[in-house]
Amino acid sequence: MRLHTTVDHGVVGEVATAIAAAGGMVTAIDVAESSNARLTVDVTCSAADAEHAAELQTAVAAVEGVEVHKVSDRTFLLHLGGKIEVASKVPLKTRDDLSLAYTPGVGRVSLALAAHPEDVRRLTVKGNSVAVVTDGSAVLGLGNIGPGAALPVMEGKAALFKRFGEIDAWPICLDTQDTDEIVRAVELIAPGFGGINLEDIAAPRCFEIEARLRERLDIPVFHDDQHGTAIVVLAALTNALRVVGKKLESARVVVSGAGAAGTAIVKLLLAAGVEDVVVCDRAGALVAGDDALSPAHAELAGLTNPYRRAGLLPDVLAGADVFIGVSAPGALKEEWIPTMADDAVVFALANPDPEIDPAAAARHAAVVASGRSDFPNQINNVLAFPGVFRGLLDARASGVSVEMMLRAAEAIALVVRDEELNASFIMPSVFHPEVHQAVAAAIAAKPEAASGA
Repeated sequence: MRLHTTVDHGVVGEVATAIAAAGGMVTAIDVAESSNARLTVDVTCSAADAEHAAELQTAVAAVEGVEVHKVSDRTFLLHLGGKIEVASKVPLKTRDDLSLAYTPGVGRVSLALAAHPEDVRRLTVKGNSVAVVTDGSAVLGLGNIGPGAALPVMEGKAALFKRFGEIDAWPICLDTQDTDEIVRAVELIAPGFGGINLEDIAAPRCFEIEARLRERLDIPVFHDDQHGTAIVVLAALTNALRVVGKKLESARVVVSGAGAAGTAIVKLLLAAGVEDVVVCDRAGALVAGDDALSPAHAELAGLTNPYRRAGLLPDVLAGADVFIGVSAPGALKEEWIPTMADDAVVFALANPDPEIDPAAAARHAAVVASGRSDFPNQINNVLAFPGVFRGLLDARASGVSVEMMLRAAEAIALVVRDEELNASFIMPSVFHPEVHQAVAAAIAAKPEAASGA
């Protein structure tokens, strides 16, 4: 907050007191300008959320002799001008530099690539580049907000690719939600990229888009909302079950949410050996043979629920070992958790607000995880996708397979050593120095064609 105050340095202390009384935390107070008429004071403070920030502003404005001149949100300040940039990897200081990097030297490289297209990845950015593609139809937990509003998220994704995978990624926000147009647009830009990361595209459209692109392109296509989520959930579940002494193969799992993430999680769990999975949507458990199911849900029902359990979420949750939520806030009630099996595992992954408050779930479950960074056991896709694409690019892979994803999940799980593992530490930090290299090595170990992913 930039404040205009009376010429009384004591007012600075009053401002700090007002902020503290309103629950804020002052991190800096600077007198930016001083004159005979007034002081200009810059106050930096932390608030819990936007609503709390407004309360702090009101509290400061109530201090006698203080006018709140301007308020800036540091999140918005960070986004001014965007979060990513293009930088040259080669010097461009002399005419000779220009002749090598651009004309006439670059012409020789282009002719060589025309004659030997297999060298494009080696001699261009294609070998280290990923397109982060969205139509803005399912952005975070915000819904269908469009491609422009999705751009800051895609920029952030590109920044994470660079930070954790040393990969050059580009945000591609398409102004269409037509499946055919999206597929064709990605086909047209594919020659410039070594991989395609589909992001925040709503189900069920995302399933068809991914399937068609995998069929038509000779580079990996990976929908992170599906497969990145599935990889980190499997890694977390592997370690959670290690904590409670249960086996993946014998665990009874209930998944709340039958969208893109839920579908991918279920398929990867099945591939990992889980045999008893029940999927619930708003109408209840998916059961094979239900004519009311959509084609995507009918397929999922055919793969799951071997004992044909029916009913709503609390009905099928009774006796289950594991709850995995990728649905909506409040979907899981605290009183349902005690009906689960002993040493229950609860993953409440809806963002930004989980299916249940993790602290409430922890009163009953042995292991609790969420997508939040302010509770233990954050399940975060950043643990997976930079290493996945690093491995795919290093291996010059043409696709990503289920076997690769299983190896990636195992690699993440094993980063947590036996002596570190406990109910509050089942996942490594995204800043762990080994996790992304471990995932990349696991992906690149045996580059297969993408079949059945």
